[in-house]
Amino acid sequence: MPPVPTSNLKNFWQYDSNYWYQKLNSSNSGISQVFATRLLQQSGKQIQNESRLKKDIQLFFNQFKSPLMLLLIGAVILSAFLGDTSDVFIILFIVLSTGLLSFIQERNAGRVIEKLQSMIALKSNVIRDGKEKEILSSELIPGDVILFNAGDMIPADCLILEATELHANEASLTGESYPVRKSAGAIDESTELTKRFNCLWEGTNIVSGTAKALVIYTGADTLFGSISKSAGTNVETAFEKGIKDFGFFLMKITLVLSIVILVVNLLNHESAIQSALFALAIAVGMAPELLPAITTIAMSAGAKRLIAKKVIVKKLDSIQNLGEVNLLCTDKTGTITEGAIKISAVVNFSGQEDDFVKQLAVWNAKLESGYTNPIDEALKQLSVPNEPLPKKLGEVPYDFIRKRLSIALATESGNMMISKGSFENILNICTLIRLNSNTTEGIQNHQDAIKKQFESFGTQGLRVIAVSYKVVQSEMISKDNETEMIFAGFVLLQDPIKSGIRETINELNKLKVNLKIITGDNKKVAETIASQIGIEQPLVITGQDLLNTSPEALRQLVKRVHIFAEVEPQQKERIIQALRKSYTVAYMGDGINDVSAITAADVGISVENAVDVAREAADFVLMEKDLMVLVDGIKEGRRTFANTLKYLYISTGSTFGNMCSMAAASLILPFLPMLPKQILLTNFLTDFPFLTVASDNVDPEQVEKPGKWNLKLIRNYMVIFGIHSSLFDIITFLTLLYVLKANESEFQSGWFIESILSELFILFIIRTHKNFFKSKPSRYLLLLSLVGMILTIGLPYTPFAQDIGLVPLPLINLGIMIFIVLVYLITADLLKVWFFKKYRTA
Repeated sequence: MPPVPTSNLKNFWQYDSNYWYQKLNSSNSGISQVFATRLLQQSGKQIQNESRLKKDIQLFFNQFKSPLMLLLIGAVILSAFLGDTSDVFIILFIVLSTGLLSFIQERNAGRVIEKLQSMIALKSNVIRDGKEKEILSSELIPGDVILFNAGDMIPADCLILEATELHANEASLTGESYPVRKSAGAIDESTELTKRFNCLWEGTNIVSGTAKALVIYTGADTLFGSISKSAGTNVETAFEKGIKDFGFFLMKITLVLSIVILVVNLLNHESAIQSALFALAIAVGMAPELLPAITTIAMSAGAKRLIAKKVIVKKLDSIQNLGEVNLLCTDKTGTITEGAIKISAVVNFSGQEDDFVKQLAVWNAKLESGYTNPIDEALKQLSVPNEPLPKKLGEVPYDFIRKRLSIALATESGNMMISKGSFENILNICTLIRLNSNTTEGIQNHQDAIKKQFESFGTQGLRVIAVSYKVVQSEMISKDNETEMIFAGFVLLQDPIKSGIRETINELNKLKVNLKIITGDNKKVAETIASQIGIEQPLVITGQDLLNTSPEALRQLVKRVHIFAEVEPQQKERIIQALRKSYTVAYMGDGINDVSAITAADVGISVENAVDVAREAADFVLMEKDLMVLVDGIKEGRRTFANTLKYLYISTGSTFGNMCSMAAASLILPFLPMLPKQILLTNFLTDFPFLTVASDNVDPEQVEKPGKWNLKLIRNYMVIFGIHSSLFDIITFLTLLYVLKANESEFQSGWFIESILSELFILFIIRTHKNFFKSKPSRYLLLLSLVGMILTIGLPYTPFAQDIGLVPLPLINLGIMIFIVLVYLITADLLKVWFFKKYRTA
């Protein structure tokens, strides 16, 4: 029978699985691949070609929706109405060329983002044609049967078919931070959201346990999808907010100045049309219209380079934040250490190798079906007596509250339950201990010896988990059965320090990035690791210490601590929040217990093989769990930050000063200092090379320290360099008018050439904090600037120069204009070096 449309599946929790199998043409073995493909094609999920063209067309027209573009289009219409053909073609050419250029750049940036999204797309394990397979979560359809493990993101609204000790985190929907227990069954239609124990919701995640579930809703039809449509918001980064605020600040000044120019010119009995076009041209010239495009292009170019360095940028806006990072927090496993767990030994309570303890640990590892982890994978590789694996009877999966995993199994001598996990959490549930003679007795008299043995392993740098067991009568087990256990022994784990980790930490220090380790391992192991990586006299505090520390004291304490040991998952978030009071913090993690810290940090980082929920929460995903990869990422973030600031400095210094001078000159001269179309052409010819700033080279000195958004610095720069630019404009103005005795056309042509050349080449001064000849610009920036210079000098000699209002300059005039530009650039370079020495806080 055909599937029922999802719009008819409201209140699905009130019906059992058999009802939905029939409605969705599914079964406990899932749907067929043929059926799924057909349904996907019918729904249009696999048709992308049509949308690509539609997106491109929409993006192209979006380039002309900004207020500045609309004003220019209005100027085209006005000029056409007045019959000024040359103005129509010139302004139209500028509008179309600018729009096309922005479209190409944004389209390329969009392609980069699409590639990034495809690289980190969530996948789901489903049953199709009776076999388990992995598919993209976007290809799920109602009727699919999904298999869930701890750490999985839930990609659709589902009805639970089977569950084993299943807990889900539904904080994203309900605000309740404590995991909710889930199980199969049918409930009343009116049951409130927080009590629908038989449902799993898109956007939430599995904390512990395993499940099999039936997909009911996908995409926008889900509960999460409907909320996202009505309340989706993006949180602005500090850099984004700074850019936006400064853009508004410049726009306000531009608007006020343009209105003043228009009014004064009208009062001086200038042509109303020419006055309006001139004021409009000044507004376009002063406004930082390329700022959004430059920012997007810089970030997408950075993201593209980061892919080559094995860093996937999940949230493009976070690249700027990565450049600000001055503290990295990470677990030690896989970053400080190799991350390849090796079993050093399996011993009894007295530290002697013991085959019985080894057998228990291996059985527990081989029979568990919940949270895949490297410890169990290592245990599975141990050689044990070649006998059939016992029949599994039940399982209580690992979670971060109990910190242990229990398996019930049927052995030849009867049913047994084996628990392994954190030393403290296993010891707390044991009342007996297995002695070397294979007998048992009360554990009380052995507690001190066991704890002493545990501490001695820690001082050797060994991680330790404990193993316990007991005989059970029932075949079903739950957390309630984890009592009165028999302590069997220890599994000793080795995770060697990574080769080259000291050099990597030194590289981070060179970038002014401190490193702090946050781990669940015991204090002794943490101290040993610290000494191995070169931290002398490390200050280590434990999770227990944190419990006894007030928020005010913690804020000061975290600055001095090198390693946080024996930390609970919920404490990681508290540590990060305290550190953020003094640092810009990046947190790197890959487990369920890292999610809250990843979210709390300024920059969240995960790795490609992390659990779904950790990757989903992160801003960046590393394809290798290697700190050296992150070093490259931080450098790239700082390059992106530096290149974005270059355009800001151009907009606030040279361009702004230039336009202010022109506005002032228009109030004094008996003619316009430059025609509106000449101002627009100036803007176009200088903007063209500015777009290559995103890929410009960045000095090593600008990468060596975190880039901080500093509005005060930019305002100081704007005042100092704006005055400097205006000073040379006044010199040009006086030279043309009183020394060269230039007529109207010669004056406009001379200032046109001087304005463009000064704006083109001031970028080579501004792009570095050093003297310009000590820093090499990118090839494209140099090439396009030279093209702009040739076009500028050559325009007065072209056949259509008269239409633009330009005339060939006498050689003396041209020579003096070039001389003024050279003096301007030399003095600007000296001023810049002084400025960044005095205000070196950026």
